[in-house]
Amino acid sequence: MKLPRIGIVKTYEILPSVPVKNVTISKGGDNWYISFKYDECQPKPPTKKRAVIGVDVGINALATCSDGTKFANVKAYKQAKKQLTRYQRRLNKKEPASKNRAKAVKKLAKAHKKADATPRRLTAQGNAHQAVADIRAEALHKVTTWLAKNHSTIVIEDLKVSGMLKNHKLASAIADCGFYEFKRQLSYKCEWYGNELVIADRFYPSSQLCSHCGQKHKMPLYKRIYECGNCGFEADRDFNAAVNLENYVDK
Repeated sequence: MKLPRIGIVKTYEILPSVPVKNVTISKGGDNWYISFKYDECQPKPPTKKRAVIGVDVGINALATCSDGTKFANVKAYKQAKKQLTRYQRRLNKKEPASKNRAKAVKKLAKAHKKADATPRRLTAQGNAHQAVADIRAEALHKVTTWLAKNHSTIVIEDLKVSGMLKNHKLASAIADCGFYEFKRQLSYKCEWYGNELVIADRFYPSSQLCSHCGQKHKMPLYKRIYECGNCGFEADRDFNAAVNLENYVDK
């Protein structure tokens, strides 16, 4: 890749031989990244394995599908939280504008990059303006690509993430799941593969309805098994919600 004033730089991955529209260079931690746009012929949409699928996103499982498929939540930030706290304390003890502080900033930026958490204090200092979503983005891309490639219609809930984050007990876990990014990726991938993305009404009680008989029951968060008092149907609450979302298109 030939850059203005810098010259030729080698990239980690092989770049396609196509005319480039524009190039963006960014830095995450102490690594540099090049992203670029180019025109590509749209590939023929793959054959769909299932017409309609409902997807319930959550904290325990990132995505539970109405066909029984489950995708685990990687919880990238939670796994690296202790290491991040340790690096942040070391940074706070360093003298301002010192070489040791600069080294500590790099170490913290690397840890944030791996944990897919935006380093807010570093952002304010201008040392790491953007953390690259490595772990979380990879998990989200796998789920959303699988959904878009194999299903004609995908039904998800219209989650109000900003309102959910007001719950201080669950805010960290919710932020670690990347619900907004899940919806964003699914939106543009459905356009790529010629699918329909259906967003169920925010007040649709997918977790409270029995997917077998349609009876409505209250479901507090601590209850993980849905038990219908009307027909005796029992199922995992997330799977029951996913089936209700699949049935949403018929309503």
